[in-house]
Amino acid sequence: MGDKSNRLKYNRIIITTHVYATGPAQDLKEYLLLRKVGSLLFIGHPLFYKETLHGSGFEKYRSGKLKAKRYFKIRKIPPLVGYFQDAFLNVLFVLFTFRKWDLYVGSDNLNAFSGIILRKLGLVKRVIYYVIDYNPYRFKSRALNMVYHRIDQFCVKQADETWNLSPRMEEGRKEYFNFEGGNQKVVPVAVWYDRYPRKSFDEIDHHKVVYMGHILKKQGIQHVISAIPEIVKEIPDFTFLIIGDGKYLPELKKLARGLKVSSYIKFKGYVEDHREVEKLISGCALGVALYDKYDEFGNLSYTYFADPMKIKVYLAAGVPVMTTDVPYTSNLIQTHKLGLVIKDMSKIEGSLKTLLDDPNTVRLMRKNVLNYPEYINNFEIYDSLFL
Repeated sequence: MGDKSNRLKYNRIIITTHVYATGPAQDLKEYLLLRKVGSLLFIGHPLFYKETLHGSGFEKYRSGKLKAKRYFKIRKIPPLVGYFQDAFLNVLFVLFTFRKWDLYVGSDNLNAFSGIILRKLGLVKRVIYYVIDYNPYRFKSRALNMVYHRIDQFCVKQADETWNLSPRMEEGRKEYFNFEGGNQKVVPVAVWYDRYPRKSFDEIDHHKVVYMGHILKKQGIQHVISAIPEIVKEIPDFTFLIIGDGKYLPELKKLARGLKVSSYIKFKGYVEDHREVEKLISGCALGVALYDKYDEFGNLSYTYFADPMKIKVYLAAGVPVMTTDVPYTSNLIQTHKLGLVIKDMSKIEGSLKTLLDDPNTVRLMRKNVLNYPEYINNFEIYDSLFL
């Protein structure tokens, strides 16, 4: 990495993001630290109020080594107030570094907006707007939704580059708001492929299914739990491993108790160490990522426009995926036979029974997954952007 050809274009970089679990902004931080960037300021804000999360704060690195770290205690405040407070804190934290920065990467529109202000103040040279979540109907309130998308469009126009997770984000701006412009690029989610443990077919639990991620109703976990009573009639050693936490978790536990299937489910909770998460996933036969195309108001879901990381985490661990036809990456799953894409949630029970009771099909899918590591090492994506 000391070779001239591997030197970063930018020596002083800021990353701002909202934090719950590891995501693209944290992966970018890890990449830059491995590349021993001269100076890195990582600013994090809690995605929502949860007592186990830090409040807003920052980490300062020099040549890949941590030099200072400070996070404030999390406080429960109205979300709207919190968003604008975070944008203000971004500016404040950067001001108090008393130096100029080469590059600012803002993960979401208000974080990017802060970067544009800092560029106007002459403290930042270039701004990247990193779009992790995009939805034409982000808020129920029409007025709030309009303000949100006006800020989004402003950031796309003003940022030096906009990184969209999928082409659907740019298409959505055009279709719903007749907006075009800016320097928009597709920068998909990727994973650290080389660090993932991958087990042989004989080492895995052939009847274990895993879900990893934020526990929300839209993630479709309840559909798997509802199918368990019928599944265990034919596969009595079936296990459903759920890794993660979220506001829908109590409902899932209640559903499991009501169906008398709690003994078949392992609620692992939130696991902070990504290595432990990767190890747990690698021992499973199948990963589930079931998304509804529309929300309760009939609008397209976030997932339709995004690039869900959990799908690529499963694949990097050598685990085939069962998903719906909602995410952009479902085309990749179907084309390369890396799992199963379903269109009807009512078919989950039959699909799971068929897959888990047919080791040859699962073995073939795993072989396809292991022979297709193009979902891609983050180094390959970030190298193309930073070197």
